[in-house]
Formats: sequence, structure tokens, C-alpha cells
Amino acid sequence: MKINPKAGIIFYCMIMMIASKATGQQQSNKLPQLLQLAEKNYPLLKSKMLDIQAAQKGIDVSKSTLIPSLDASYQMDYATYNNITGMAYPQFLIPISGPPSTGNNMNAVFGSATCLLLNWQPITFGQRKAQVDFAKAGLQYANADAENEIFQHKIKVINAYLDVLTATELVKVYQNNLQRTEANLQAVQSLVVNGIRPGVDTALFKAEVSKAKVELLNSQKYKEQTRIYLSQLLATDNNISIADTLFFSKLPVTTLSADSVKNPLIILYNSNIAIGFARKKMLSKTTMPTLGAWSTIYARGSGISYNGTVKATDGLGLQRFNYGIGLQLSVPLLQSVRIRPQLQQQDFLIQSNQEKLNEIQLQLKKQNELADTSLNNAFAVVKESPLFLESARFSYSAMQSRYQSGLANISDFMQAQYALIKAETDYKLAYMGVWKAFLYKAAVNGDLNLFINQVN
Repeated sequence: MKINPKAGIIFYCMIMMIASKATGQQQSNKLPQLLQLAEKNYPLLKSKMLDIQAAQKGIDVSKSTLIPSLDASYQMDYATYNNITGMAYPQFLIPISGPPSTGNNMNAVFGSATCLLLNWQPITFGQRKAQVDFAKAGLQYANADAENEIFQHKIKVINAYLDVLTATELVKVYQNNLQRTEANLQAVQSLVVNGIRPGVDTALFKAEVSKAKVELLNSQKYKEQTRIYLSQLLATDNNISIADTLFFSKLPVTTLSADSVKNPLIILYNSNIAIGFARKKMLSKTTMPTLGAWSTIYARGSGISYNGTVKATDGLGLQRFNYGIGLQLSVPLLQSVRIRPQLQQQDFLIQSNQEKLNEIQLQLKKQNELADTSLNNAFAVVKESPLFLESARFSYSAMQSRYQSGLANISDFMQAQYALIKAETDYKLAYMGVWKAFLYKAAVNGDLNLFINQVN
């Protein structure tokens, strides 16, 4: 059969596209790439980045108070022209203009006005700077909060990554156990046929095979649970393939120092204290005067002429034009009395935040001691695990030979098999225990690169 070259090329391209799509669905199994993926995708971390941008804009908002306001307005009204001299508190009253009227006249006329008004406060005697400093402290806190959240999330990702690796290795252990048990069942069936072992041993080993299948299913379920949790932390629905046996053949080199100052929690709480001081400074600056400048150009129209003649529609036009410029110094005389309780309140809040920082430092100090204890114990355990595994394998082989020779009963053989699978499981967990203890130590120190560099 002759193949059309064009059809062959099209078919080849389709195969390559499908393969490329399938490859694209497979996420990288390297830990640094997974950490970058989590930082990029996870919604909470993205919200922290947006908080930083909002805090940056807060600085611009504080600086923008230096920009003067310029308002243009036009109004038209139809109202009575009864005026009266004297003072009135302006709240809840709409002001009227012109001299007092000779009597009460309920007739109404048109009036109009237009205005261009500029207000500017170039000098605030430190108030504006205090507001900017407070906004900068808010940005510092937002950065510290984001860094701490990213740090804590990376710890979760690494821990979940290690759980997936552990679950994968345990699946292998239980797969080997199932194969070993099925092979034993076949051997026992032959021994029963030859009259070397009683028939009940076959039934017992069938039960062991069933038990091994259940253990394998449970380990596979646990593996899938860890994989799903990791995908949640990565905020991805793509398949994640992880196969890294480094953690079960190599141990980390511990060169960590007891330095908790780098921990993002310390920086976060220090930033919170800095916000308290900035807020106190901003409050204290409200007692300072403000110097404002204003200028205006405006025009008025009225349906009443200067001699009292009424022509209502004349008020729709503009008849008088004016301008003005001036300075205003405002001094809040009683502000210091009013804000005194607020300053005292802020002092208490600063002291409270300082005590919270002391608590965090105490916790980190004790966590560092606990991390050292856990790491030393993990190294001691992993040192004994190979000996335990080798002994369990030797005991199992010896007991298997004795059982097949009729020199040992099935109970002793099963106990040897249980000891072997426990030794294999403990061996994997011992190595992972060291890496998790090392992760805990790096987390307390506040530098996950110490852990990641060991992996790389």
C-alpha cells in the first residue's frame, strides 16, 4: 500500500502535538520549581502581594496631600430675598447674601453664582511627613507579612513534598511484601501437597495475602491523599510526578547555627512595633498648626438691583465679578488635651506588641532547642536502622528455610515476616525523619535555603 507523504506529515504533527500536550500536563518534580509554582499560584500569597501594592499606593496617597485642591462650581437658585443682619451658626442653614430687607417679603427671584476656588496647605509643620512615615511603616509591615506567609507556606509545601516521597516509598515496601507473601503462598501449597506442611497453613497464608493487599491499598490511598494535599498547596490541577530517592540514600550535613533573628516572625513583629511608633508620631503631630493658602475668582448674579428694584430673571446672568487671595494659619489649641488619651492608648499597644515579640523570641529559642533534640535523635535512629533491617532480612531468610524444611512452625515464620516489613518501613521513615527534623531546624532558623541547598 502506498502512503501519501502529506498524510504522513500531518499524522506525525498530530502525534507530536498530543505528546507535547501530555508533557505539558506533567508538572516538574524538582522541589525549587514546586516552591516557585506555589508562590506564583496560591491565592493567599497572591493576596499578600496585592496588599503590598496597596501599601505602596498608601504612601502616594499621603504624599498627594501636598497637591492643592481646585474646585469649579456654578449654581442657580430661585428663592425669597428676605435678609436679616446678625450671626448664625452655619450648620443646617443655607446662607443668604445682601443687605437686610425692609420687611417680610415672600416673593422670590432668581440668583446665580460661579466660582473657581483653590486651597493649598504647603506647610503642615510635620503632619504630612508623619503621615508619609506611617504609610511607609505600613508598607514595611505588608512586606514582612507577605514574607512570613510565603515562608510558612513553603514549609508546608516541603513537608507535603516529603510526605509524598515517603508514601511512594511505602507503596513500594507493601508491593514487595505482597509479592513476597504470594510467593510464600505458592511455596506453602507445594509443601502441603508434598505432605511437609499441614493444609491449614495454606488457609493462613491466603489470609496473609489478603492482608498484604489491604495494606497495599491503604498505602496507595495515603499516597493519593498526600499528592492531593500537595496539589492544593501548589494551587494546580495538573498531575504532579515526584520520584526522588535521594532522601532515602543521603543524609543532610548539619551546619546550622542557632540564629532566630532571620526568622520572618521576628521581622513581622518588629514591623508591627514600628507601625505603633509611627502612629503615635502621627497623632502627636496633629497638635501642630497648619498654614493654608487660598485664592478665588467668582461672579454673582441677582434678580434684585442695588436700589431694590426687582427683576427676577436678571438673576440668571452674572453681574458682579470678584477675585481674592489669602493665607490662613490654623492652630488647634485644645488638640493636645483631646489626643492625650489616644497617645496613652498607643503606648500601651506598643508595650503589648513588644511583649508579643518577647513571646515569639522565647518560643523560637525553645523550638531551636527542640529542633536540636529531634535532629540528634533522628540521626541516632537512622544509624541503627540499617542494622535492624539487615538483621530482619537475615532472620526472615533463616526462618523461611527452617519453615520449608519443617523445622519451624508457621507462627514463627509469620513473625519473621512481620518483623521484616516493619524493619523496611522503619528504615524509610528513619531517613525521612532526619530530613523532616532538618527542615524543622531550618524553619526555626528562618532560612529554607539551608534545606533546599542540601537537596540540590
